[in-house]
Amino acid sequence: MRTTGRRAGRPRAEQRPDSGLSARDELLDAAAELFTTRGYAATTTRAVAERAGMRQATMYHYFGGKEDLLADLLESTVTPSLELARRLLAESGRGAEERLWELCRSDVELLCGGVHNLGALYLLPEVQAARFSGFHEVRADLKDAYGQLLAATEAGSALDKGELALRTDLVFGLIEGVILVHRSDPERALSSFSSATADAALRIAGVVAAA
Repeated sequence: MRTTGRRAGRPRAEQRPDSGLSARDELLDAAAELFTTRGYAATTTRAVAERAGMRQATMYHYFGGKEDLLADLLESTVTPSLELARRLLAESGRGAEERLWELCRSDVELLCGGVHNLGALYLLPEVQAARFSGFHEVRADLKDAYGQLLAATEAGSALDKGELALRTDLVFGLIEGVILVHRSDPERALSSFSSATADAALRIAGVVAAA
């Protein structure tokens, strides 16, 4: 999630071209690049600050440390999809099958459309720490929204509670795991890839009619 405008803060370590991002977002971009290329454990706060063209002390004006940076990045991968899911749940003009398909497609585009492979950060062992409870709560809410949309489909309404939970797990697992498939061929057209993944997700869910 992007913020607009520049927050007044401490001076930069070096003069950099104006990217149009706030200092906070420049730090997040730098962290995203370094966490996904060098690795989270190998990246220091000093390296993040330097990559963003700031002093390390300036970085601490915006973030308490690496965990804060990682938490923000993780939440940025699920919050937009949760907002969309809530809008889709509130819709009444389209069938649940079409709305579930749209959520799957949009979620894939969010996960695979960024410059950096943020989905890979889900696998970090550090993410299990209590500090990342906010991310896990948003992720759980998103998964629940998937389940509600699936339950509203004709096929989903016929499932018992256990089978519905299983199908939701399978669909959600496919969407979150798709970043690994995309990484094997990053030049693949994202629009067709996201649509094909949404089609596959609905077949896993037992829903015949897609968008």
